[in-house]
Amino acid sequence: MLIEEMEKSMIEDARNRTAVQEFTLEGFPSVQPLGKVLFLVHLLAYLASIMGNTLIITITWADHRLQTPMYFFFSSFSFCECCFITTVIPKLLAMYLSGRKSISFAACFTQAFVFLFVGATIFFLMAVLSLDQYLAICKPLYYPTVMNPRMCFLLVTACLALGFFLMVVPVILLSQSSFCGPHVIPHFFCDFGPLTKLSCSDTRSIEMLAFVFVSFTILTPLIITIIAYSNIAVTIMRLPLAKERQKAFFTCSSHLIVLSLMYSSCVLIYMKPKQTTQLDSNREAALVDIVVTPMLNPVVYTLRNKQVHQALRDALSRVRL
Repeated sequence: MLIEEMEKSMIEDARNRTAVQEFTLEGFPSVQPLGKVLFLVHLLAYLASIMGNTLIITITWADHRLQTPMYFFFSSFSFCECCFITTVIPKLLAMYLSGRKSISFAACFTQAFVFLFVGATIFFLMAVLSLDQYLAICKPLYYPTVMNPRMCFLLVTACLALGFFLMVVPVILLSQSSFCGPHVIPHFFCDFGPLTKLSCSDTRSIEMLAFVFVSFTILTPLIITIIAYSNIAVTIMRLPLAKERQKAFFTCSSHLIVLSLMYSSCVLIYMKPKQTTQLDSNREAALVDIVVTPMLNPVVYTLRNKQVHQALRDALSRVRL
């Protein structure tokens, strides 16, 4: 009898440990009465970001004057931004509209992986953009030789490969751990930290591995960016005309503002050895990362550029004809 009861208990325990087939996204419970207003705000931000980044991709490939290494990187960056925001915002909009907050186990981990993969790729692309700016300003004679089409393609491919391999391992390991309840994710999307909190297994080794990989993903591009822009600043200071210096500093400062927004929010969310701490503050930081920066990037990086303005004017004149 004792053995039979132990067997029943083990079977029941095994069932409980695999009981979670879907999760529930908590969203923003404190502002739930403002659901329709938030739906409109996030919809407009999503459309603005998608339209801005799609415009950059389209105009870059349509106008031969913009088919340069810099704009190739910008268009790759814009494509990743479109994927990044689309991973999260449509589901959030559906939650506001229908009130249905459930998401299947497979869909949740797919969202978590795509979000981390594309986000990591964006960080590496920012480092590539910084290097491109450095070579163009500080080493103009070497620029055409170094940044040839083959090198540009290899750099973008390397960013995608690094983002994929660094993020796929922690997500797969976490998906193979046990989830026996509760099933409510204290976030508005399936992020790595909240999911570790729901696991019934010991996730300390997975969290430490994720911390190392994320630290590498954030700090390596940050160091490259700091070094590149420091050299750019020194070169700018040597420009003979004050007007040229002012223009260059204005461009670099606007780039650095967007970079600081993205880096600060990601450091706040992910660069903690214990991923289950401070989950409430993560939602606000994630909103900045997901909604604000993808909307600002098209304006800061390209839409203020005179070459892009001329290309847009030429495209509009062709449409009118």
